[in-house]
Amino acid sequence: MERPRRGLLVDWGGVLTSNIFESFEAFCLDEGLRPDSVRDAFMKDPMARELLADFECGRLGNADFERKFGAVLEVEEPEGLIERLFGRMAADEVMQDAVIAFKAAGVRTGLLSNSWGTATYDRRRFDQLFDVLVISGELGVRKPEPSIYAAAAERMGLEPSELVFVDDLRGNLKPARALGMATVHHTDAAATIAQLEELLGVAIPAT
Repeated sequence: MERPRRGLLVDWGGVLTSNIFESFEAFCLDEGLRPDSVRDAFMKDPMARELLADFECGRLGNADFERKFGAVLEVEEPEGLIERLFGRMAADEVMQDAVIAFKAAGVRTGLLSNSWGTATYDRRRFDQLFDVLVISGELGVRKPEPSIYAAAAERMGLEPSELVFVDDLRGNLKPARALGMATVHHTDAAATIAQLEELLGVAIPAT
């Protein structure tokens, strides 16, 4: 049997919260856009992809991102765009409680997240959840760039082979695996928690 991993790195949006893309779809419907307008912009529009990269790396401020991305989407009111995009996103209490339980059991825990400015994190439980914070806008580098995973391992004080990384986007998992981390593609809390219990060698109370 493989030796249990000692550390857990988790994404924020879409792992410790509800599905981000569902919030984006609700925003689109509110704004009179096609439901997939935001997703398609980030996947297919070179300007939108560049804006997102600059924003997540902290090179572009909230107001500039809202103005420029609002123009891409052709929304009438760009001010407050970020808040509206995330308006339907809520905490996943089951996943958050699980991370807290792993931490209480002695697993070292860290956040590894691509940020959307300074106000999209609910930090009230951060002390309970995380030993380490690795946030793209603060480092100037984002997932899936390999250097952010190396930085996360260094901050965790563990070798990549001692870590598990959880993300809802498959493209963000590949560089972590290349470094030697175990990875979990998050789709729902029950499946993710079961995989983490096996990888970390820790059983946590059912929530």
